[in-house]
Amino acid sequence: MITLRRAHERGHANHGWLDTYHTFSFADYFDPRHMGFSVLRVINDDTVAPGMGFGTHPHADMEIVSVVLEGALSHRDSMGNSSVIRPGEVQRMSAGTGVRHSEFNPSSDEPVHFFQIWILPDRQGLPPSYEQKAFPEAEKRGKLRLVASPDGRDGSVTIHQDASLYQAQVTSEESLAQPLTAGRKYYLHVARGSVVLNGERMAAGDGAKLVDEAELRLESPDSGEVLLFDLP
Repeated sequence: MITLRRAHERGHANHGWLDTYHTFSFADYFDPRHMGFSVLRVINDDTVAPGMGFGTHPHADMEIVSVVLEGALSHRDSMGNSSVIRPGEVQRMSAGTGVRHSEFNPSSDEPVHFFQIWILPDRQGLPPSYEQKAFPEAEKRGKLRLVASPDGRDGSVTIHQDASLYQAQVTSEESLAQPLTAGRKYYLHVARGSVVLNGERMAAGDGAKLVDEAELRLESPDSGEVLLFDLP
């Protein structure tokens, strides 16, 4: 079964410096029907204006994954990490027992567009940790590229949960078919462009829950980029 959630159905707030869409309840957006899916708690689609960002703030007991689509995002945290995340890169921060961090757009003229994803960890009280890796665009064309997993396989970042995140790009010249594991749940989010998922047309910002589906089939009338979550 596929359950669609269209882009316009998400929570939305425009703070001037931050234009943000929430797939699941977050901050001032609350909908008891959309509190997450399995261990996937947050998908925030954020655009931050030049020279602006999130000041230092705390997190605990959460796996936080950031995926940058356009622009650059500067990161600092209380573990001593200082980095810039660019398109094609994925950052994982395990908040564990507690961490403070800030995120900032270092550009003077370009916005940064990125996803912030929260996944519930498999246990509380983990020591905080950080990881950042780059994944070439060629590895995502017409195929699912694993970028986060519980065991760090295939060079992915490691998250403390039985969940995996894939990125893929499809065009009119490419299609993608992947068998799905019985008993698992899947969530697909269209990051850019448009795709056709098992016959359902989806545009940027649309999402879909997949439960008891035997196969995932992706096509695109022009081009599209997706995030796919494999969840317990």
